[in-house]
Amino acid sequence: MNKAFESIKQGLQEAIAHAEGNERGVRVHRPRTVDVKAVRASVGMTQEQFAARFGFSTATLRHWERGDRSPRGPALVLLNVIEHNPKAVIEALTA
Repeated sequence: MNKAFESIKQGLQEAIAHAEGNERGVRVHRPRTVDVKAVRASVGMTQEQFAARFGFSTATLRHWERGDRSPRGPALVLLNVIEHNPKAVIEALTA
């Protein structure tokens, strides 16, 4: 088999193992939870401005801030980055 096939096969095997709860040999990054309202306040934006600037719906942002829902996956990663360095995210999105 060629290298591309072997690479795809390995990736699929790792994905299956991860889905089954076997994380051996797989590095799983779990971003920490974020106080969305505090992050928004730290950048000095209204809910509408924050949602528009970073690509969230205003309704979703409101749910996060009220605690009805929690951000997960890529949204949680983005919020962690915004919290750490909002200027970098804004520059990356406007470039």
